[in-house]
Amino acid sequence: MYTHSTKIRVRYSETDQMGYVYNGNYAQYYEVGRVEMLRSLGMTYGSMESSGVMMPLLELKCKFIRPAFYDQELTIKTTVKELPGVRIHFDYELYNEENELINIGSTILVFFDMLKKKPCQPPENFMEKLAKYF
Repeated sequence: MYTHSTKIRVRYSETDQMGYVYNGNYAQYYEVGRVEMLRSLGMTYGSMESSGVMMPLLELKCKFIRPAFYDQELTIKTTVKELPGVRIHFDYELYNEENELINIGSTILVFFDMLKKKPCQPPENFMEKLAKYF
């Protein structure tokens, strides 16, 4: 299992009239978690795409527990519990500044060969970097 945490501060433009983070922004927070997790492994979406592999989103789940508010610093905990195959499953937990769990979610992405235009296995260098955690 591999887990990585990153922080993000809620910007004013991400809130609604009530001062709560608008629900659609949580998908963006999950993306920040994924991107920073990949970066922590020495990978980027850009490097994968340069090698001919994209990672489109297949599924998104999101459960709201408590609201997040403008200017709060949130912790995004991103976990990969199983070694990926053609699909990779990410789990997310978001915590507020008081370390209270405010949101949980998950996404499933597919490794996709850009030339063949079909799903593929993950890049070898990605698997080598991730495998040591399993």
